[in-house]
Amino acid sequence: MDQQRPILQMTDIHKQFPGVKALSGINFRLFPGEVHALMGENGAGKSTLIKVLTGVYAIDQGTVDLESRSISIQSPQHAVEIGISTVYQEVNLCPNLSVAENIFIGREPRRYGRILWKEINRRASQLLKGRLQLDIDVTMPLHSYSVAIQQLVAIARTLDVSAKVLILDEPTSSLDQNEVKQLFQIMNQLKNEGLAILFVTHFLEQVYEMSDRITILRNGEFVGEYLTKDLPRIELVSKMIGKELHMLEDLPKTKEGREGIDEVLMEASGLGRKGSIEPFSLRIGKGEVVGLAGLLGSGRTELARLLFGADRADQGSLKFGDSGGTVNSPKQAIEQGIAFCSENRKTEGIIENLTIRENIILALQASLGLFRTIPRKKQEEIAEEYIKKLNISPPNPEHLVKNLSGGNQQKVILARWLLMQPKLLILDEPTRGIDVGTKAEIQKLVISLSREQKMSFIFISSELEEVVRVSDRIAVLRDRNMIKVMDGHEISQHHVLQAIAGGQSTHG
Repeated sequence: MDQQRPILQMTDIHKQFPGVKALSGINFRLFPGEVHALMGENGAGKSTLIKVLTGVYAIDQGTVDLESRSISIQSPQHAVEIGISTVYQEVNLCPNLSVAENIFIGREPRRYGRILWKEINRRASQLLKGRLQLDIDVTMPLHSYSVAIQQLVAIARTLDVSAKVLILDEPTSSLDQNEVKQLFQIMNQLKNEGLAILFVTHFLEQVYEMSDRITILRNGEFVGEYLTKDLPRIELVSKMIGKELHMLEDLPKTKEGREGIDEVLMEASGLGRKGSIEPFSLRIGKGEVVGLAGLLGSGRTELARLLFGADRADQGSLKFGDSGGTVNSPKQAIEQGIAFCSENRKTEGIIENLTIRENIILALQASLGLFRTIPRKKQEEIAEEYIKKLNISPPNPEHLVKNLSGGNQQKVILARWLLMQPKLLILDEPTRGIDVGTKAEIQKLVISLSREQKMSFIFISSELEEVVRVSDRIAVLRDRNMIKVMDGHEISQHHVLQAIAGGQSTHG
């Protein structure tokens, strides 16, 4: 493949936003007739690179060549005109229009100013059958078909505008196995016809099944370009998360894992949700920290949302404590003593225009109801206790939360849930975007509460060493499957990394 010239070449691409270097020195090549996977964790720069390539953002520095000619992509429409088309995870077509209308929208064949509907329907049907082996009624509204069919219609539209480069951005995240298989058959056919396909996905199995070449980004920087057949999975994972294999033996653990569970607090049996996470079984002990490890998109948050009842399981069972109570909604979860600290602290956590005090007492006040207001003096006492306990800065309870640093905002959310004295606290990325000192404080707090107050935790983090450091057991997820549960002596960064890279399904 290297003997031919790349159809697309991006060289030394830089893109900066106020206070953030989104891309720094990125190189990317795409050859005709190949599927090229773009890989990287959260914040790696994948989305920014695609937006540069599709004309959403202008580059600050670097060059883009298409078919050996230097180009400057002015807008998404310009990108399409020069042959660069994108199909997004959320299909950006018009669901109320027919399939045929969606394929030809803005380019309808006309005669004397009138749209030739029969011609549109004939050409749409011919295109779908001929190129994509898809025999459907093109006069039906797009919304009457599955997401998989809608994506194929979006691909058909790009083919009709003579795309040279097709970008597929997380195309399989909403598809079932048969639909993925159908999409892959089409991708293989298009590849054989010489189309260059840029494939963005979180699913490792799919990367190794479909791609010829892989480019890895990390923290907005270029890690490398590799032929897929020459890159072992464990090396791919270690390059994505930024831990070379020889560096993984091992940071000292903050706590020693325990063997076995003294008392079961929660038990999930065959719990799953179609399109979200495959069925899994997991027991959580009283006073135990269970870490969830896996790459972005592996199913960690989806698993946590099922345990909290934020998403409804469509198979399996979930029992809590001796009562055997079930959890089907966040309200039931909170009543059972389960709290959830979301990774989206801006949208699901803090109320920006309230004070530290008001944010801390929010959940407690909600549980008491409108007519049992917590007295102001009591509110102040509670706020001061938790400000001191968690070292929230500045220590003024009347300070607006929006004016705090990210780390201190996170502590305020933690304080809110700790005040509820939950039996199980689910922490989803509790230390993302905060300084090293605050990270250490939160880790120590989790360990001391689990040991001294027998509080149980689900601890989710993209930072492998952090999960290893605080967890008694670790459930490893990959491609929305729980593939391994490790305890005590098994737990090390190297073992977790190996499991993420490849392993068999198991339960714990």
